[in-house]
Amino acid sequence: MAKRKKAAGPGNELGVQVQLHSMMLPGLLLMIMFNVVPLFGLILAFKNYKVTSGIAGIFTSPFYGVQNFKIIFANHDFMNMLRNTLGINLIGQLVSIPLTIALALFINEIAHTSMRNTVKTVTYMPHFISWVVFGTIVINLLTSDGAINKILMAMGAYDKPIIYMAQPNYFWTISIVSSLIKEIGWGTILYTAAISGVDGALYEAAEIEGAGRYRKMWYITLPCIRNTITIMIIFAVAGIMNNNFDQIYVLQNAFNLERSEVIDTYIYKVGLQQLQFGMASAINIFKSVIALALLFTANFASRKLTDSGLF
Repeated sequence: MAKRKKAAGPGNELGVQVQLHSMMLPGLLLMIMFNVVPLFGLILAFKNYKVTSGIAGIFTSPFYGVQNFKIIFANHDFMNMLRNTLGINLIGQLVSIPLTIALALFINEIAHTSMRNTVKTVTYMPHFISWVVFGTIVINLLTSDGAINKILMAMGAYDKPIIYMAQPNYFWTISIVSSLIKEIGWGTILYTAAISGVDGALYEAAEIEGAGRYRKMWYITLPCIRNTITIMIIFAVAGIMNNNFDQIYVLQNAFNLERSEVIDTYIYKVGLQQLQFGMASAINIFKSVIALALLFTANFASRKLTDSGLF
């Protein structure tokens, strides 16, 4: 006779839950180690810390009040860094979000599966190239004898080559365009996933009513993925103080420093090169406070305008 399956009791259920939660333990420990423990270092923003005092100095250094904040805000380059940080991020998001959504809609409209997968692969691929490699390619393309200058001179756009990376006024455009090329495909993943969940019956009903491809996009696809778009916009607004450090640092040089110095590169130089950990912690707190305020503001505005939000 076949053995009767043992019913799941409270003891068995507890054992299953212990096994499942134990699988989360390594990841949880890593998060605590790299995300929670370093938070204690924020106390350095309010202390006159010297690197020679070691780890013990985090707690034994004399209280410094808000002097680190005053030093940062009094820096004559602070407003320039803030302008570059906000300018690159704000313009970049205004350009990348609509284009990413448009690319996701385009990919969804490709009928042939093999062609759709090919487009996805080609657009995703640059994301997996490090900024050290990708940035070097961008720099080589924009040198005086690079491909961009050769093409534009052949078209008669100008007579003499332009060294774009030595011109501060071009840096924002270079940063935004290069980031768009590298990340636009990867950014479509969430949107294409949301589009795949749209009920096909809605498209069939629209076709019966005589709606074309573009009308179906506008009246069915976009409204159905509105919540995903809203969440991504909220995240973009909250992260407006964070630049892609790898990208900026690779593309930055002494000639374009006026338009390429952002808060993230400043933290790196002050904290790791000059070993002024108190100032680096202070500006990180400033960034976090602004990001938190932007998050709540964007979520509140989204609730009022679209009746949906992150929380």
